[in-house]
Amino acid sequence: MTDNAEQIIAIRDKIDDIDDQLLDLLKQRIQCAIDIGKLKDITKRAKWDPLRERQIYERLLADNKEFFPEKALRSIFHEIITTCRLSQKNIVVSYLGPEATFTHQAGVRYFGHSADYKPLESIDEVFAEVDKGRTAYGIVPVENSIEGAVFSTLDSFMKYKIQICGEIRLEISHNLVSKSGNIEDIQTVASHSQALAQCREWLRKNMPSVPTLPVFSTGAAAEMAANNPNIGAIASSLAITTHQLQVAVKGIEDYRGNTTRFLVIGQKSPLPSGADRTSLLIGTMDRPGALNEILTVLSKAEINLAKIESRPIKGKQWQYLFFLDMMGHIEEDHIKDGCEKIRGLCSYYEWLGSYPRGDEPGSIY
Repeated sequence: MTDNAEQIIAIRDKIDDIDDQLLDLLKQRIQCAIDIGKLKDITKRAKWDPLRERQIYERLLADNKEFFPEKALRSIFHEIITTCRLSQKNIVVSYLGPEATFTHQAGVRYFGHSADYKPLESIDEVFAEVDKGRTAYGIVPVENSIEGAVFSTLDSFMKYKIQICGEIRLEISHNLVSKSGNIEDIQTVASHSQALAQCREWLRKNMPSVPTLPVFSTGAAAEMAANNPNIGAIASSLAITTHQLQVAVKGIEDYRGNTTRFLVIGQKSPLPSGADRTSLLIGTMDRPGALNEILTVLSKAEINLAKIESRPIKGKQWQYLFFLDMMGHIEEDHIKDGCEKIRGLCSYYEWLGSYPRGDEPGSIY
């Protein structure tokens, strides 16, 4: 045996020893989480403390000093933290299905692999499941950087009394996948109509004679491809592993940076994390300048308004409700005071929740 081979064996033995230590420490960590959960049950404290989790990420990233790849480090500890949190109380998360859609992928990014996931056929059903308490949380898309607002999600907020608990921004990268991974085998390309539209130019240039087939979701298209070797699907990276598909071409979207914002809905918004967003649903008085009056109040309170979107009220012609997103938590004094002032100016006012911002694609903080 050469000296080089002996060195490799010695290093591998060291790696095995490190892995054993990591496993032992993970066991200790999850036991600590279980113990904290029991103590919280006694005092009826919330299981999720977003400020505490944010502080953990910040401390670890600072101590790391960019030695270990930051994105991977965040991903590893996100899975550890969510798994330990779920050990205190396992949860069921509903999402717009079927399995392996981008909404499912956003859910796994947010809650980790330890949660139980329940696919549903519509956004309205996701809201209904959470509203009736059949699932603890739901994941729904609310806006896309290219396509704009998801109106069925906004309309569901007008129908159900639930709160926003979090958000995640997922960069949407479309892959052409099939059973064999050979583009020559593909005779039909199936996907959701939006995914097909977002890859239209690539398909026109590279597969001009291959017909496209709009289907209910990217997950459904992936399932079709898994069952038919002549069907290619435009699908998520999660669909590849879920349905055991091969990538024919990676990243076929026409525009880079396509990002979808997903909301986590539940029964109660979390405590402040230090980097939060607050959402309101309001209706204005029937008088000239009513909306401007509200915006002026928010401006004077130095509230940073991140988004405003109008939706018609069903059954009331030419009447609208407005969705407002502002930076900060309702428990912050200037947010609380500003919201109280505009409440008196509104014909309708509902606080939809305050929750940790998802400023980075694939990250909850």
